[in-house]
Amino acid sequence: MDDLKEWERQITLRDGTAVFVRPIRPEDEALYGTFLAAVTPEDARMRFLGAMGKLSRSLIDSFTHLDYARAMAFVALDRASGELLAVVRLHNNAANDSGEYAIVVRSDCKGRGLGWQLMQIMIAYARAKGLRAIEGKVLHENTAMLDMCRQFGFAIAIDPKNASICDVKLDL
Repeated sequence: MDDLKEWERQITLRDGTAVFVRPIRPEDEALYGTFLAAVTPEDARMRFLGAMGKLSRSLIDSFTHLDYARAMAFVALDRASGELLAVVRLHNNAANDSGEYAIVVRSDCKGRGLGWQLMQIMIAYARAKGLRAIEGKVLHENTAMLDMCRQFGFAIAIDPKNASICDVKLDL
C-alpha cells in the first residue's frame, strides 16, 4: 500500500471545497453507509445501470478490499469532515490490458467538478499502469456522464445487446 501513496492528491472543487483523493482502503467500508445515504436512488440507478436496493455488507466489503494488481479505486474525502464524497474505480480485464471504470459522486456534490477531476486521476493511473484502453457502460439517458466522456475523447456507441446503454471507450 505504501507504493500507492504517490496517488494521493489534494484537489479543490469549483466552490473552494478542499478534497483529499487517495486509493481506497479496507477501513473505508465504515464511510459507505453515510455516503450511500447521500446518493439519490436516481443517481444510484445511473451508476449501477438499474434500480438498487440496500447494498449488502459483502458487496461493500468487495468495494473496499481490492487486489491492487488488478483493480484500483480512488476515494474523494472532504478535508474538513472526512466524509466520503465520491469513488472512481477501475477493474482490469482478464488480459490485464484494459479496464472498466465506474464512478459515483454523492448527489449533493454533483456539478462541482469532482467527477471530472477523479476521471483525470483514473485516466492517469491507467496510463501509468500501461493499460491500452478504458471502457465503461453508461445509461443512454445519463447525458452528464456521456458529455464528460466526449470531452475526454471517449468513443461512444450504443450497446448492441441493450439500446438503453452506451459503450464508452478511451484508447490510451
